[in-house]
Amino acid sequence: MGTVSQLHEHIRPLAHHIQSEEEALQIARSLAARFAQQASDRDINRVLPYEEVDALSLSGLLGITIASEYDGLDISNSILAEIIAILAEADPSIAEIAQNHFYILEALRTGGSEEQKDTFFARALAGDRFGNALSETGTTTAGQYNTRLTPEGPGHRVNGRKSYAAGVLFADWITIFALDTRDELTISLVPRGTEGIQIIDDWDGFGQRTSGSGTIILHNVYVSADAVLGPHKGLERATTIGPVEQIIHAGIDLGIARAAFAETVEFVTTSARPWMNSGVERAADDPLTITRVGQIAIRLEAAAALLERAGRKIDIAQINPTEEHVIDATLAVAAATALTTEIAIKASNTLFELAGTSSTRVGLNLDRHWRNARTHTLQDPTRWKYHLVGNYHLNGITPPKNWTP
Repeated sequence: MGTVSQLHEHIRPLAHHIQSEEEALQIARSLAARFAQQASDRDINRVLPYEEVDALSLSGLLGITIASEYDGLDISNSILAEIIAILAEADPSIAEIAQNHFYILEALRTGGSEEQKDTFFARALAGDRFGNALSETGTTTAGQYNTRLTPEGPGHRVNGRKSYAAGVLFADWITIFALDTRDELTISLVPRGTEGIQIIDDWDGFGQRTSGSGTIILHNVYVSADAVLGPHKGLERATTIGPVEQIIHAGIDLGIARAAFAETVEFVTTSARPWMNSGVERAADDPLTITRVGQIAIRLEAAAALLERAGRKIDIAQINPTEEHVIDATLAVAAATALTTEIAIKASNTLFELAGTSSTRVGLNLDRHWRNARTHTLQDPTRWKYHLVGNYHLNGITPPKNWTP
C-alpha cells in the first residue's frame, strides 16, 4: 500500500479501509479492549497515548463518516455515537481526540468546496488526524475570537492564541478558527509543521488528563487560499455540524457512565461489604444496593436509546438539510446530551456510594471516572440544553445556528 507522512516525527502506514458498519463496530471493540489495559496507568502518570492514537488512525475508524462519493463508509450517526461510546468506556481521553476530528470532517462536508473535500477527506481516509484550534481565553464568552486571518498576496496570515485544544498534540492538521477582515468566522486547515505554529503541552485539568489538549500560539502563520473555509457556512444557515459534534459529546459521556457502572458491579460483587444493619452477608444482596444498581442500569439503557434516536434524526437532516429537520435533530441531540451528562455524573458518584470507603484507595484510581465525567461535561453545560428545548416548545424560539462552538 505504501506509506504516507504523518507530517511530524515519524512515518505511518496507510489506514485500513473499513467496508461495513459491522466491521467498524468490531474494530472499535477490539481497540477498546487494547486501550483499556493501561488506561488507568496512563491517567495516573499522564502518559500520553501516542501508540494508541496511531492504532486508532491505522484502524480506519477516523474515516468512517466520509461520504461514499469520496470513498468513505458514510456511517450512520447512531453507529458513530456507539463507536465513540465503546472507545470512551475504555479511555475517554482517546475518544475526545476522535470527537474533534469528526467535528471538523462534518464542517468540511457541510461547508467545504469540492476541491477541499477531495483533498482533506483523502487525508482522513489515509489516517491523518484533524485537531482543533478553536477556544480562546481572555474573551467575554467562549464563542468569541481574537484570532485574525488577514490577506497577504495569494493567501493569508493568521495570528492568535488558542487554549484547551483537545487532541492537538496528536494532530496532523490544525484547524484554526479565526475572524477575517469583515469579522466573519473562517476555518483554516494547515499542516501541523507549518512555520509559526507553536504547540504547548500545558493541559493540567484533573480529568481527561491524556486527551492531548494544549495551547497553540499562531505567529504569522501562512495559510493558502484553498485551505480556508469561510465565511464559516455553518453559522449562516441551519446545518448538522452542531448536532454531529454534540452526539459525539454524548457518546463520550455514555462511555464514561458505562465504565463507572461496570466498576460498580465488579466492586460490589467482589470487594464491598454490606452495611451492618442491612441484615445480609453480601453487599450484592443488600436490597437498597440492588435498587440503586437497577436505577443506573435503566438510565444507561434510556441514554443509549435517546442517542440512537438522535442519530437517526441527524441522518435525516444530513440527507435533507431543511431547517425543520436540523431543528428536529438538534432538539433530539440536546435531550440525549442532557441525559448522558447526568448519567455520567450519577454513575461515577454511585460507584463510591455503593462500593464504600475502600474504593477510594489511590491505587485503584476509580476516581478517574468521576474526574473524566466532571471535566468532559463542563464543555457543554446541561442547563442550556433544558433552556434550548424549553424555549423552543414554549416560545417557538429555534436553536441558534451557533448554539455549539
